[in-house]
Amino acid sequence: MKVMQTVKFIDLFAGIGGIRKGFEMAFQKKGYKTKCVFTSEIKPHAIKVLNANHPSEDVHGDITTIKSSQIPDFDFLLGGFPCQAFSYAGRRLGFQDTRGTLFFEVERILKEKQPYGFILENVEGLVTHDRETPTDKIGRTKGMIRA
Repeated sequence: MKVMQTVKFIDLFAGIGGIRKGFEMAFQKKGYKTKCVFTSEIKPHAIKVLNANHPSEDVHGDITTIKSSQIPDFDFLLGGFPCQAFSYAGRRLGFQDTRGTLFFEVERILKEKQPYGFILENVEGLVTHDRETPTDKIGRTKGMIRA
């Protein structure tokens, strides 16, 4: 009999749990159990959906007020960090938009917790955001994220 390994993850800026759902399905398809050990979301309508879909889990609020030491150890960080700051659909203010600076919360947690990996939401326009010249293939934002 095959023993299943459990992959622990956290879900930041969770929305209604779309990234989580895909992550769980992919790992379960490969024979792994998954366990969400921490969820963070601030939008009331999204929290209502998360609570309905995962009634035994707590949804924590603003990640900027939560110390890394308060987050259980995990294998993967999932982050649907607010895309409005970078997306073509938004005002594209990037890190000048408070929502864009939430990327640095992800960076803080990754540095302190050192998980196996992470998955962040990609939005149209992130790769080319804040290009120095229109012909650049990637913008300064992507360069900062990669660094």
